[in-house]
Amino acid sequence: MTTQPDIEQLLAFDRQHIWHPYSPAVPAQPCHLVESARGVYIQLASGEKLIDGVSSWWAVIHGYNHPHINKAIVDQLHKFSHVMFAGLTHRAAISLTRNLLTLVPANLQHVFYSDSGSVAVEIAMKMALQYWHAMGRPPKCTFATVRSGYHGDTWHAMSVCDPQDGMHTIFNNRLTIQHFADEPHCRFGETWDARDLDSVEALLEQYGAELAAFIIEPIVQGAGGMRFYHPEYLKALAALCSRYEVLLIADEIATGFGRTGRMFACEWAGVQPDIMTVGKGLTGGYVPMAATLASAQVGAVISQNAPGIFIHGPTFMGNPIAAAAANASLELIMDSPIVANVACIEAQLKQGLMPARDNPAVADVRVLGAIGVIEMKEAVDREKLQALFIANGVWARPFGKLVYLMPALIMAPDELEKLIRGVMKGLSAYAP
Repeated sequence: MTTQPDIEQLLAFDRQHIWHPYSPAVPAQPCHLVESARGVYIQLASGEKLIDGVSSWWAVIHGYNHPHINKAIVDQLHKFSHVMFAGLTHRAAISLTRNLLTLVPANLQHVFYSDSGSVAVEIAMKMALQYWHAMGRPPKCTFATVRSGYHGDTWHAMSVCDPQDGMHTIFNNRLTIQHFADEPHCRFGETWDARDLDSVEALLEQYGAELAAFIIEPIVQGAGGMRFYHPEYLKALAALCSRYEVLLIADEIATGFGRTGRMFACEWAGVQPDIMTVGKGLTGGYVPMAATLASAQVGAVISQNAPGIFIHGPTFMGNPIAAAAANASLELIMDSPIVANVACIEAQLKQGLMPARDNPAVADVRVLGAIGVIEMKEAVDREKLQALFIANGVWARPFGKLVYLMPALIMAPDELEKLIRGVMKGLSAYAP
């Protein structure tokens, strides 16, 4: 049994030597030590049992310690843990690719595996560049996107994140300069106004000859602001990209596998992108893995023209353990009424969170699928608010002005009620 002195020593060492994400090297406050996790609960060494409201950065869609995924990983481990993916393949990757292709838009026929969402975006951008090189049009070598977007923390992924209000602004004078249109303004569920695309069309008219691709998060702008926009925007954007000969990259890393109430958010607009990225829930949050999917056209052009290969190859590409976890995750998705589950979560989030609009510190409340967002008028004191959530049995991690929930897609109504109640109590007790 771990004693309190042991816990304190572990956390002291962690604080001095482990550099955690979006944190200083030595943070003012220690992290919380996790002893175990099961279902939708995280058990802390200090005794608290917390219901996880953000499914570990939106990835643990089936909950923790799921027996089906556990078994798949153990079974694969007893066979082999890894082989290089160049010149070799294995059953887990073949099965995973079959499963993926039954779920994604039908035009996507080629799957390139990697280790993280950011790298999947890098690969997507690299594919677009090599596509136009193979087409004999190398001047098409820049990218377009919209403001308030987020696509990852690696180098070129940062270049297509919001350059003004995003978290990477300090790197702007070093990053490749890309082209940014205004963010979508017509909200999901509200009246569509075609003028919302004026900025995009003007950008494509001016720069189309040099643009390799337009990259966008379909329907939901995630870490850039948790904004939900109108499906007609995405539909019209796809048509404009086709007209101006610009590839469309759909970044479905946060939105894929049912999160928005469709298997992929592109489905809200009936759009088939040229390239699509997936990650996070791909393995049920068990093992790092992502994929970049390309259309048959993109695959053929790159492969049939010099140099005849796609010039990329991660060391752990197609890792069998990750592929086994992903297969098990997709099997759970395919064998369950996931869209119906998400619809129930959406209804309960709306009922439970909308009363927060009466809080004078709250600017907006919005819900789509299994995503609930309470936007405050001012940036929150994250440590202070998080402590209130923990006191009410909830794990959530606000950022900026946003308090958001992205629960596991298997969360039961009573568990979701507990989560909502804990968040609402924490907010009611919060004073900046």
